[in-house]
Amino acid sequence: MDSNVVFIIIFVIFCAFLMSAGLISKRWVKESSDFVLAGREISTPINTVGVCAIGFAGTTVTLAPGFTIQYGLLGGLGWGCIYAVCGLLIFGLLYANFIRRSGAQTLPEFLEMRYDGHTRSVVAITSVIGMCGIMANNVVSSVDNIAAFTGWNRLAITAVIFAVIIVFTFVSGLWATTITDLFQVLIGVIVVPATFFLLAGKFGWLDAITANWSAGNFMNEGFVGALPGMKFTYPSIFNFIVCFAVALVWGNNYYWMKVANCRSEKVARNSFVAAAIILIVVFVLPLCLIGGYMGAFYSDKLTLNGGTVLPTGTYGFIASTFISLFGALVVISAVAASISTASTSALGASAVANRDIYQRLINPKADAKTSLKMSKIIMLLIGVVTFVLCQFPGGPTYLFAFANCWLVPPAILLGLGAIWPKFNSRGALWGAVCGMITMAVFTLLQLTGIFDVGKYVYLATLGLVVTLVVAVIASLTGKPKYFGQPSWERVPTATNRKDVKLGDMEKQILQMLRIGHCYMSDLTDALGVDSKTSGAAIENLDQGGYIVRAGMSGSKFYTFSITEKGMAALPALSSTEAEMAKEGLSPLYVQLLKVVKEAPEKQAEFVQKNSIKSMRMSAICSHLTRQGYVVEGGLFKRKLRVTEKGAAAIRKYA
Repeated sequence: MDSNVVFIIIFVIFCAFLMSAGLISKRWVKESSDFVLAGREISTPINTVGVCAIGFAGTTVTLAPGFTIQYGLLGGLGWGCIYAVCGLLIFGLLYANFIRRSGAQTLPEFLEMRYDGHTRSVVAITSVIGMCGIMANNVVSSVDNIAAFTGWNRLAITAVIFAVIIVFTFVSGLWATTITDLFQVLIGVIVVPATFFLLAGKFGWLDAITANWSAGNFMNEGFVGALPGMKFTYPSIFNFIVCFAVALVWGNNYYWMKVANCRSEKVARNSFVAAAIILIVVFVLPLCLIGGYMGAFYSDKLTLNGGTVLPTGTYGFIASTFISLFGALVVISAVAASISTASTSALGASAVANRDIYQRLINPKADAKTSLKMSKIIMLLIGVVTFVLCQFPGGPTYLFAFANCWLVPPAILLGLGAIWPKFNSRGALWGAVCGMITMAVFTLLQLTGIFDVGKYVYLATLGLVVTLVVAVIASLTGKPKYFGQPSWERVPTATNRKDVKLGDMEKQILQMLRIGHCYMSDLTDALGVDSKTSGAAIENLDQGGYIVRAGMSGSKFYTFSITEKGMAALPALSSTEAEMAKEGLSPLYVQLLKVVKEAPEKQAEFVQKNSIKSMRMSAICSHLTRQGYVVEGGLFKRKLRVTEKGAAAIRKYA
């Protein structure tokens, strides 16, 4: 059977699986937070797979072998290790606790909570552009590999891939991509190493590549030369750090979402670390060596040597050298990787556009049903914008570099906001605006052929420097929020606080703190509000001396406890309820424990009866888990199991 026919059959089966995953998970989506965050129910194995799926994407499939061909084995491995270690692993270790406890569903939402609404609006718009660019990069990467395997028209392939991504993601959002992430990574874990071992069996091992590598020393030289180290132009080791760690991961909303959707900060941290290790061992190294086989034994096919195959199309071309069935599976693994990550990019962009633009600026009174509907409409609009970006000159390598330029300023604002209490909204806004205007102007000049800044400095590096310098200088000329002022003391006393008026929201927060809730995420999720609203209430309580923060930077900044003044501001509890509160419980929580232990099949009925939305349920489950009353399990949906401590509480209070 013709290899193209085999590919079509497998592709149709693959698309059928995608649609099935979407339809199965559709029943789990009841509001927009389910659509973009899966109700914060993601477990460690699933998030590990999800982060791996983003890493094993069109980017890795194209760039790992592509950079190896151009710059030798260390060039490909250098890129992959920088992304996995400097990007994913360090991001998980540094930011998992901070992001998950902050409670913000999106990165721009955090920026308003920490700075102001103007900063959120600017970053939201440009973040959408950046994530659309990354989505386009994955589509183009997929098209490169399919075209190299089949020889079909690139525009037609692009249209089909787009249709699959939009329809599939449209159905049920993050839940659908989560299910397919598992499927996609399982394919990759088998197919990528198998491809390498088949090539090794055919041509020999590393010594065979080295002996047949005509571009110099295979370890550090390719058909373009050696990869520069500290050079300011792209590509270089220095700019890989800027592009694939700072911009791609740290300033990217969908990596923020991959932390925010987890059941706990521990789940987020462990999954990012595990994913980084898996990516290097299972995907990056074999893909780099596949690039080595291409350069050693098929160098005449490369465009660098007068052929027709781009270095980024290596994976697809290598697939065409195998028997039809396996070759089609190889390409499908690349297509699955691209579609999965493109879908995540689309979700990241639509989440920002919906929560940070539509719900804030266009329709603040939108209910859950309207917001969910708008999420899907925005998804379609993002598809149109991304299709246009797919026509960006330079292929996936430079499209990816362009996309990441727009994600540098958010990364700077995140870092400064997490560690520097004195950094203020003036510095954030001016830094973001100046950095983005700089990149926008030079991008326009480059595309029109007037001036190519890339000959002198990589655009993202220029944007990083401009953003950082302007942000720091502007911040020094402005007034920080109260907690960054020299006179501010973290621990309240009788004389270092002011009189504030408590509203209903402040009292609800104090009631939650009284029973042991301690993280910003619990408060925001339980209240069902935007972080700007809950953040303002927390600042009011802090300035009034009703609460105390655990620290002034990092995750401790979003960890609170109630003070004696805060306790005095609340109505008195009955003796039983007061005893419950000391043990981190309320009558509602005891009822839930009893249902989970005695009739777990009635949990959904309990949730519906008490009008508990998915995010509030997440806050309750996280709290009960931290208190030791339940253990969270379940691969996909959260499943609770009552511990002995929980059983004792039921016997005592139920």
